[in-house]
Amino acid sequence: MTGAWMVVAWFAGGYLAGSVPFGWLIGRMRGVDIREHGSRNIGATNCGRVCGAPWGVLAFVLDVAKGFLPVFAAVTLLPGLAAWPADWTHWEAPQWLGTVAIAAAPILGHVFPVWLRFRGGKAVATSLGVLLALPMLQSMALAAFGVWVMTVLVTRYVSVASSVAAVVFVWGYLVFESAKAWSDYLPVTVFVIVLVATVLVRHRSNYARLIRGTENKVWGGK
Repeated sequence: MTGAWMVVAWFAGGYLAGSVPFGWLIGRMRGVDIREHGSRNIGATNCGRVCGAPWGVLAFVLDVAKGFLPVFAAVTLLPGLAAWPADWTHWEAPQWLGTVAIAAAPILGHVFPVWLRFRGGKAVATSLGVLLALPMLQSMALAAFGVWVMTVLVTRYVSVASSVAAVVFVWGYLVFESAKAWSDYLPVTVFVIVLVATVLVRHRSNYARLIRGTENKVWGGK
């Protein structure tokens, strides 16, 4: 079993990686603080809106990477985690909790970045990276991302696409893992539900703007 101190070390590293505010850094390199423009969010969408689409795409890729790389490294290198999902139904509770903690670390870093007084983004891109690094959840994460892309193309609202994709992800997980979601896989189920709830709650200001008709579209105004 992976030692508790190793889990703490990987959690700290993942949190610090997730705390890197790439959207904000790109804005600063472009001579602007994106927290003072657009939606005032540090994420890729606002970065693209303020700095231009190519910079938004770069911020998105970097935000995905900062979620994917530390979790993928942990799953690949740590004893016990490296075997997932081959023998994961027989893991002891501490091993499960360690895995969930390591997976949650970059997301917490993005939402509460230490470098920006714990005022961060909405965790969509970073969460995608984390989920792609977890073998059990990769397929559902890719499907949810596909839904995100299609919803953006149809509605032109990133906030709507992110919310729909989050709901589709948790729904798909609960459907396809229904036999064990509330027993053997309970820690993962709790992680998935809390993750999706976090994404939805972080978009509450977007929902208010949608109701008022002032939410920005990817293109074409409000």
